[in-house]
Amino acid sequence: MQTPRYWRNRNERYSLVGEVCDKCGLHIFPPRDVCPECEAPAKTAHTFAGLGEVYAFSTVYQAPEEFQEYAPYTVALIRLEEGPLVTAQLTDVDPDEVEVGMPVEMVTRRLRTDGEEGVIVYGYKFRPRLMSAASPG
Repeated sequence: MQTPRYWRNRNERYSLVGEVCDKCGLHIFPPRDVCPECEAPAKTAHTFAGLGEVYAFSTVYQAPEEFQEYAPYTVALIRLEEGPLVTAQLTDVDPDEVEVGMPVEMVTRRLRTDGEEGVIVYGYKFRPRLMSAASPG
């Protein structure tokens, strides 16, 4: 990723900032200029809670060069509580323990390093949700 694009997208990568459509109320991630549901302008920023559940997943064993140090790793579609599906790498979990419906939470982690002396790229990943003793389930 080029440095200017990285800085332009930092809110999305660090805080899951998307948008809400003012016309139909759809929560949108990543941000777009137009609502994919009703085609109205979508300009109201929304910071997602970062909570959701695994909708689908796949474990990567033969990773691209910049991700080989993480292999095997699991990539999942996460259904956020607000509705959108987000693609993200799972962390802090053994690939054999991942299952559809597993509650997860967003965390900021290192994604990769661009080149040997390049920029360290951080972004969101998801990990199993830490359930407190007081929460049901």
